[in-house]
Amino acid sequence: MMLLPLVAASIFGLALLLGGMKVTETALRVWAGERLAAVLAGTTSTPLRGFVAGTVSSGLLQSGTAVTLLTISLVNAGLLPLANSFGILLGTNVGTTLTTELIGLRLHRYGLPLLLASFAVWTWTLLSLEAGALPRLPRRAADAMRYGSAALAGFALMLIGFASLQTIGPVLQQNGTFAAWMAQTETRPMHALLGGAVLTALVHSSSAVIGMAMGLADTGTLPVSTGIAVVLGANIGTCFTGLLASLGGGKGGRFVALSQIALNVCGAALFYPLRDGLLAASSAISPGHPAAQIAHAQTLFNVTCSLLALPIAYVRIRNFGRPRTGRTP
Repeated sequence: MMLLPLVAASIFGLALLLGGMKVTETALRVWAGERLAAVLAGTTSTPLRGFVAGTVSSGLLQSGTAVTLLTISLVNAGLLPLANSFGILLGTNVGTTLTTELIGLRLHRYGLPLLLASFAVWTWTLLSLEAGALPRLPRRAADAMRYGSAALAGFALMLIGFASLQTIGPVLQQNGTFAAWMAQTETRPMHALLGGAVLTALVHSSSAVIGMAMGLADTGTLPVSTGIAVVLGANIGTCFTGLLASLGGGKGGRFVALSQIALNVCGAALFYPLRDGLLAASSAISPGHPAAQIAHAQTLFNVTCSLLALPIAYVRIRNFGRPRTGRTP
């Protein structure tokens, strides 16, 4: 009898997390239109500029995967030099942390009010433009309100999904099998890392998997140390989507995907022995807040790995192409 509500809450919560991320990503991507591709292609003349562009675009879209796929497409189309893509990849790892940091602020209690408010704004634009029942809004303002409200609705769905995942914590605490698995992951954290990698590859969203871990940690069901191992695995699993997308393209796109795999795997290998340090640092930032600690651990991990790898992007390798300008910021 306990299994049915557990599975239902898990599927419902994960579906809202994934669906909310997709709604937000789609709304902002459609709003940006071709400008996003133009910005990426035009602001990546140096690795540092590419890093900033990747960070900002991933943070705004709340999807590092979307920016990675766009980067692969631009490289395959010859619109973005291969050497200029490295900075973007490093930036996506940093920008994607915005989603989990926002979830870690314990905003889930405002999920439903935000959803209702976004629906009201979207309805206002509908009545103003298509229905003509309200005074007509300027087109630019109407587009900003429409796509902005859709993006806000997606974020609200993420918050509601996070709250739903929190409800499975007490049920799992009473499950002997889950308790045994938790005890095993504390002594064998590699199992949690592999689990995070596989689950992320299956659902194509590291933020969703980390959000699930945060929801369980917030109820005391999942130790923060295990959640940090899941974070490391999720950063490996998120490369799977880019790899799949690159298989049908050219060598440049495949190299971008393989570069992301190399960067994320090396980063996880570097920080795997340093998990206790990540735990101590994140605990010092948010004591007594397990979900926020996991979010902070992801941010510290991704920012540190990207900054350590950024100098590599400045290494000029003839076969990889050259940045369009020789100036270094």
